[in-house]
Amino acid sequence: MNPQIHISKTYPVTGMSCASCAARTETLVKSLPGISRASVNFADTSLYVDFNPHSITASEIKKAVQSIGYDLIVDETGADKKKDEAFNDHLRSLKFNTISSAILTIPVVIISMFFMDIPYANFIMLAMVIPVLFWFGRQFPVNAIKQLRHHSANMDTLVTLSTGIAFIYSTVVTLAGRWLSEKGFHGHVYFEASAVIITFILFGRFLEEKAKSKTSSALKKLIGLQVRSAILVNDSGEQKEVPVSSVMPGDILLVRPGNKIPVDGSVLSGSSFVDESMITGEPMPVEKVMQSKVYAGTLNQKGSFRFRAEKVGGDTVLSQIIKLVSEAQGSKAPVQHLVDKVAGIFVPVVIIIALLSGIIWILSGAENALIHSLMAIVTVLIIACPCALGLATPTAIMVGIGKGAENGILIKDAESLETAHKVNAVVFDKTGTITTGKPVVHGLEWRDKDDPAKYGNLLFNIQKNSEHPVAEPVARYLEQTAANLNDIPVKVESIAGRGIKASFNEQSFLVGNRKLLEENGISTGPGLESIAEKWQKQAKTVSFFSDMKEAIAVIAVSDTIKESSLPTIRKLLDLGIEVHMLTGDNELSAGAVADAAGIHSFKAGLLPKDKYDYIRQLQSEGKVVAMAGDGINDSQALAQADVSIAMGRGSDIAMDTAKMTIISSDLSRIPKAIRLSKLTVATIKQNLFWAFIYNIISIPIAAGILYPVNGFLLNPMIAGAAMALSSVSVVSNSLRLKLKKI
Repeated sequence: MNPQIHISKTYPVTGMSCASCAARTETLVKSLPGISRASVNFADTSLYVDFNPHSITASEIKKAVQSIGYDLIVDETGADKKKDEAFNDHLRSLKFNTISSAILTIPVVIISMFFMDIPYANFIMLAMVIPVLFWFGRQFPVNAIKQLRHHSANMDTLVTLSTGIAFIYSTVVTLAGRWLSEKGFHGHVYFEASAVIITFILFGRFLEEKAKSKTSSALKKLIGLQVRSAILVNDSGEQKEVPVSSVMPGDILLVRPGNKIPVDGSVLSGSSFVDESMITGEPMPVEKVMQSKVYAGTLNQKGSFRFRAEKVGGDTVLSQIIKLVSEAQGSKAPVQHLVDKVAGIFVPVVIIIALLSGIIWILSGAENALIHSLMAIVTVLIIACPCALGLATPTAIMVGIGKGAENGILIKDAESLETAHKVNAVVFDKTGTITTGKPVVHGLEWRDKDDPAKYGNLLFNIQKNSEHPVAEPVARYLEQTAANLNDIPVKVESIAGRGIKASFNEQSFLVGNRKLLEENGISTGPGLESIAEKWQKQAKTVSFFSDMKEAIAVIAVSDTIKESSLPTIRKLLDLGIEVHMLTGDNELSAGAVADAAGIHSFKAGLLPKDKYDYIRQLQSEGKVVAMAGDGINDSQALAQADVSIAMGRGSDIAMDTAKMTIISSDLSRIPKAIRLSKLTVATIKQNLFWAFIYNIISIPIAAGILYPVNGFLLNPMIAGAAMALSSVSVVSNSLRLKLKKI
């Protein structure tokens, strides 16, 4: 066995509570011997790792992760089930803790505001706050201790510091209030501050976990598209149903009407139309005849055929889609929020300042130096209580996400909202995104003015009874425009690659392409021919309706662009944002749509992996890329993009993979999403600025820097008021976002 061999694995991680947890786990795993690549995705709580099994085992990686307070599920038997169970247990626990904390916090706030004069008010609040801090909110001090053990700090450290100091100080005032009063110290309690902070952050985390729970459903649905069994045809022609896992390249398989194709291959006999929208994104089924390629997971329609298996297992196009979606999601490093970065510096600095101020007071030899020292320490820690810092980002994000929802933009996570303002390239899928995704009749021209009355009903019945993908929009068009329609006995026969032949009253009629007419020696006629040529240059799908002598009518079917496409693309270009279009459709059709939508950069004939590669290429050029799509075929590209946007009327998988969803599929919402991101990020920066300014100014005053000048010492009660005011200012600034126009 090659000692240099590396294997790739995905292991669920449990116990992570924030993005910094994911970053910490990733850093640790990367430092282990034998690890060539490691990436922790906080969104789906998974570790993606490449390692040398001769240098390190999965159990050793698990043990390392456990050493920093998290866990790894390395037993691959039922791993996904165990992960789901662990997550659901965590979500239920978080919901219970949030509700319970809120039930106890509300009366504490009411007492602190209106009923402080009642007997034993402080003791009542103390009794209610204890379970909030030490049971329902125990995750914060537990995680803070874990971080401390590894010489680190995060948001949990900030929360623990702020609530702990307020609680300890308030408890001392409550239990030793009489003694302190005798010494001339009249303290105020801050139980409500501790309880409110815990409850608010628990609620925010619960909402975050709920949104995060949907992240992995995209992969689950993709896996659900895989076929479990196939019909194997042996050399003697006998048919046998077998598991797909047993199918080998070269096997002959049968596909019946309505069945999904089990593996990739080539048609040997028979014909049908296959819905390949999951691969190409195109709505019209593709005709399959001898030598045509077929793909696993695509849906066969009414015909049946035999095909030779060519790519099986992990080599199929569908398996590659699943693999690349998974890798793209896992390759993204977790967002390290500014607050978490700052915490590692802010927390120890504040503690040092508080201790130094206390020591200086003791050494000063001033009257009541010990009381002044304690007062300075407590005041510094209370006024530096990072409520404003902790509220700066989540309040702006919450308002921004709510603002997006009001405007038909569903935003799945904060990361996308924060990233969207940096976007300088937008990539659109064609069908269903720029276009409506529903083929319609562009035009129907008759040979003579009397032909609609003579042949309209016949053409309607032929198209109504046909399986051809163009037939439905034509039948629908005639139903809306033609008169005197009724059912007549029409026999319809499909002609592979050409169209259909119909019989009525012992007469034969054809509906199909130019080749069908040429093979039957039927003239198109100069009038209809010129119309057909014009439509073909416009990339319309053209077919003819004829008897066995001459063409009677020419029909053009096309997918039309949305009303919002052209103005949206103009708006993006005006903002200096590059616009690209990718499609699985042919070059001519793609060019026509791109021209109509005002897009200069487009690629046609692309498979899902090609779209994925195109996104990666743009990113390698330094672009921050947004991808907008609606189909299963777009899921790889959506997962890779920096900002992924799904159309609300598209596939569930696209919407699950994307971090933003345009509910109405109106493209004008995309520039609005970018503007909303800019406003939200600006609000976050303003909030952080004021939070820092507040601390920079207030902490020295709390330490007693003004005492030598004018004898001023900041009372902890005033410090608490200042702390509350800083939080109110941050929340108020975030709420201003509601009034902004996007």
